[in-house]
Amino acid sequence: MAEIVGKVLPKDFYKRRPDEVARDLLGKLIVRIYKGVRLAGIIVETEAYFGPEDPASRAKKGGDLARVMAGEVGHALIYGIHRQWLFNVVAHEEKNYGAVLIRAIQPIKGVELMKVLRGINSLRNLTNGPGKLTRALAIDKRFHRKPVYLRKGVLRIEEGIEVDQDNIKASYRIGVSEDLPEPLRFLIRGNKFVSKY
Repeated sequence: MAEIVGKVLPKDFYKRRPDEVARDLLGKLIVRIYKGVRLAGIIVETEAYFGPEDPASRAKKGGDLARVMAGEVGHALIYGIHRQWLFNVVAHEEKNYGAVLIRAIQPIKGVELMKVLRGINSLRNLTNGPGKLTRALAIDKRFHRKPVYLRKGVLRIEEGIEVDQDNIKASYRIGVSEDLPEPLRFLIRGNKFVSKY
């Protein structure tokens, strides 16, 4: 795929319900500048999380993660689980809570360096999961609370490709013991880099 270079998504993009932002992030581009090298991938799978009323949300437990989820939109929310970092972006309406978990990306730029960072050769398994993509992009706790809407940020989200609404599939979130009644996981149909069908 030819390289995609677009404008950085503005902060206002994230001032909406997390499920709307999660759907609209499909096709957008995560860019990570690592030691001067541009690593980039198209977002192909996301999950939306709400506030304390959401049984699967980090906001339910209170503490720092809840404060960040109620704080500035467009900021990274990074937390560890099963010895891996997960990359979320804070997104919510005014005076509310919310974040979007980036579950999978399609790697398009800096792929060889991503393979080195992951320690694997498989393209298909390189970034098809939330912990895999953070390792491939060298995203860790240092980015917690940092904005992803700065034009020259070393971790940012840019405009990418248009995704037809008919090509978006919604399902229930993965690995949660209790879920909300509406499906809050979104993915691009038929994309081989989605974590799980």
